[in-house]
Amino acid sequence: MKAAWKYIQQFLRDEEGVTAIEYALIAALIAVVIIAAVTLVGKEVSQTFTTIGETLNNANTTPTP
Repeated sequence: MKAAWKYIQQFLRDEEGVTAIEYALIAALIAVVIIAAVTLVGKEVSQTFTTIGETLNNANTTPTP
């Protein structure tokens, strides 16, 4: 029983796990920001290419005077 209590006390004093959790939270936050940025930029780039494609298609089908 003393060994278990000693292990619990040592576990509560150990700060390495806290540091690992902090790094994991920072990494998760960075990942969320990257995903949000890629999603926003991806929609804008897709819309830009669609507009360019439609413009080029209309330029090719419009008869010249």
